[in-house]
Amino acid sequence: MKTLFWILSLIGAFLLVSGETPRKKEPPRYYLGFDRNRFPGEEALTTLRKTFSFAGYWLNHPPSEAPDTWLGKRKLLQEKGFGFLVLFNGRLYKELTASNDSSALGMQDALSATKTARREGFPAGTVIFLDLEEGGRLLSEQRAYVHAWVDGVNSSGFRAGVYCSGMPATEASGDVVITAQDIRDHADKRKIVFWVYNDACPPSPGCAFPKNAPAPSKSGIAFAEVWQFAQSPERKPTALSCPNNYAFDGNCYAPTAADLPPVFVDLDTATSRDPSHGRGSFK
Repeated sequence: MKTLFWILSLIGAFLLVSGETPRKKEPPRYYLGFDRNRFPGEEALTTLRKTFSFAGYWLNHPPSEAPDTWLGKRKLLQEKGFGFLVLFNGRLYKELTASNDSSALGMQDALSATKTARREGFPAGTVIFLDLEEGGRLLSEQRAYVHAWVDGVNSSGFRAGVYCSGMPATEASGDVVITAQDIRDHADKRKIVFWVYNDACPPSPGCAFPKNAPAPSKSGIAFAEVWQFAQSPERKPTALSCPNNYAFDGNCYAPTAADLPPVFVDLDTATSRDPSHGRGSFK
């Protein structure tokens, strides 16, 4: 104990003599991003970059969209300075039950996702998020599909992530389940990066563009690395208590130049300006 006190005294004396003071630890910084099913157009990117650090990037057709308008846009987005949220649209429960082999379908989709990611130029180690639109506790077919997909992506040199609900859902039995927690609890040591959605206010600020983005953990999911806190259009009654900051049509419009068409977005915050770690050199 005396030795430790002597060492600390010497350090303090050195700092006094040198005129230096111990540096305060910088608080963690969080970054604002957006995602949307349809590519917003090249003209809007410069203005969007003034507000957002990263953008969602679909590797296959987004929900209710065909074709995928994001493919081939990676280089353009990177040149504009965007980081990436790389997404793959997963299967609905009815598709899994119709297949009779959820695990095989999961491996098939993992192969498709990683092949497309390579073709688009994303480097090894990029996180690819599986988009799960259905919340609540995963049923057996869903769990088999997710596990096979995660295994397939992780074994390919990429990293598996999941986009899912971070909101409590009450089952008929009265039990409360959060999809993200359910997936994590049954992951069997699988490494998964979590992007959760929770657009209820609070904790969401609604359709807001804060300079100091909130921590993803404020979503209520401590292990989340990305939090989607607003959706377009506003989901009712989920976002019923949100501030009156959505547009009259229920969408959340990003700040853009007055001479450009309005762009509605979903809003995200992340622990990194490049949540998928998808930026890399181009050949």
